[in-house]
Amino acid sequence: MRISLKVFSTAIQLGIASALIGTVAQAQAEPRRVAAKNGESIELGPVYWIVNCRSVMIGLPEIEVLEGPPGVALSIKEEQVLPRRHGCAAKVQGGTLVLNAKGVTEPAEAKLTYRLKYKTKDGARQTSNAYIVSLFP
Repeated sequence: MRISLKVFSTAIQLGIASALIGTVAQAQAEPRRVAAKNGESIELGPVYWIVNCRSVMIGLPEIEVLEGPPGVALSIKEEQVLPRRHGCAAKVQGGTLVLNAKGVTEPAEAKLTYRLKYKTKDGARQTSNAYIVSLFP
């Protein structure tokens, strides 16, 4: 009887864990949404690479658009940024990622996938992200 209770308990725990993991994985896989009108620039968020709340970036990262609608360009506005996600108290070298919409003549919606390639004191690093972009003339 004890063995079957242990097996049952373990099966329940594994079931709960896999359900939670599946929910978290789905939540992280959903791209964020952003809407832009022709001629607008939208700040998407801070860009930095830190270790112990100190920047280890060498220059600004390179932006590589892997998939995206025509009329959309990404750039980085160089400035000091506060790494709030890491609980840092002081600003560090970095910038703000900016989405620019130009030449939009009709409404469209498309997925924008990009990669940021960082040069750091510890070597090359990269991150990627995706947005669903709604464009309006």
